[in-house]
Amino acid sequence: MSKTGRRRPERGLTPEIASAILPGMSRRKTIVFLGDGMADEPIPELGHRTPLQAAATPAMDEIARRGSSGTLLTLPEGYPTSSDVANMSVLGCDLATEMCGRGPLEALGRGIPLGPDDLCFRMNLVRVDAAGVLRDYSGGQIDNGEARRLIERLNATLGSDKIRFFPGVRYRNLLVLSGPEFHPAVHCEKPDDHHGDRMDELLPKALAPEAEPTAALLRELIHKARAILPDGRANAIWPWSGGRIGTLRKLTDRFGITGAVISAVDVIAGLGRALGLEVISVPGATGYIDTHYEGKADAALEAIQHRDFVYVHVEGIDEVSHEQRLDLKLKAIEDFDRRLIARVMARAGSGLVYAVLPDHPVPIRHGKHTRTPVPVAVCGPGIPADAVQTFDELACRQGGLGAMKGDDFVRLLFGPPRL
Repeated sequence: MSKTGRRRPERGLTPEIASAILPGMSRRKTIVFLGDGMADEPIPELGHRTPLQAAATPAMDEIARRGSSGTLLTLPEGYPTSSDVANMSVLGCDLATEMCGRGPLEALGRGIPLGPDDLCFRMNLVRVDAAGVLRDYSGGQIDNGEARRLIERLNATLGSDKIRFFPGVRYRNLLVLSGPEFHPAVHCEKPDDHHGDRMDELLPKALAPEAEPTAALLRELIHKARAILPDGRANAIWPWSGGRIGTLRKLTDRFGITGAVISAVDVIAGLGRALGLEVISVPGATGYIDTHYEGKADAALEAIQHRDFVYVHVEGIDEVSHEQRLDLKLKAIEDFDRRLIARVMARAGSGLVYAVLPDHPVPIRHGKHTRTPVPVAVCGPGIPADAVQTFDELACRQGGLGAMKGDDFVRLLFGPPRL
């Protein structure tokens, strides 16, 4: 039951909320604040509260108090628990027909051209111990300069006209296999799900007989890289989420809007570009909790003057959640609220639609993504207020937006699609 005594909707928007919100929403400027991995579970050290409940988040609470709240299912069963899937869900993509793998999206984000026979994998630089156990999926948060030198070494020793390594942001790099003989039906485990596990038990596997040569090559590259890379913070490679470039329906065309994305990580930039959004780079944006929050806020304020929609993504909360650093997660959430969201809202005023949500949970207890629906709050002109007063996992479940899924969230923001 909600705080007003009315039964909470089981799924989707209530008719009252939908009729109040949907007409004309595409004509209102909208900023979405996406705190990657921000949702969590109750933690004993916090008095059985979640980090969102324990942290000081007056700006997010204001969005919840002024508007309507609910939840959104971003990682449905049958799909990887990765950020590309989650953000595609947030932005209303059809996972059944538009999934292409994280690798191609990150290549698009970096402006790396891919041909129809190119199979692109996201490739982490990771650290394993002498026994082959994964100790750090991020290579000790390796910096860009060191990562680039390792990629150059891999290209010099393992690269060819069919095997190419590309540098990305810190530990997030790319492997491209070029040729029609390479097959995408290969299962690769997600590295940040396997801290403390033996790498040789998690190697790529073919999902079809014709993909076995591709899986065998990936296993060979992983083995050879261990002998090539120095025994430093990052001493191994982990390719995963491979695919060929696909076709996503542009969000801008579907809803007749203009938009931009602000993010420090390639997968979000690539997804934004695929959806027709302009990608805005912010100097000092790092993909970690030392990112330039104020720079992102100011870029959003500038972008919304000339566009209908701005998607502001912050990665650092996710990173420290994987590291299982509760102290840093609390700080990152508060920085996200105070230095980014509050700054934008104070300067842009109440005439905009504001939405805040994570893309998926990363509970500190697990250090990995879970499929639990995430909290959502939206406020702005034409959006009625429900009884929810704070932005957190428990309070938002009682909100008037109900349990959203599919493209409910983007329809909430922009109305029925034109295409």
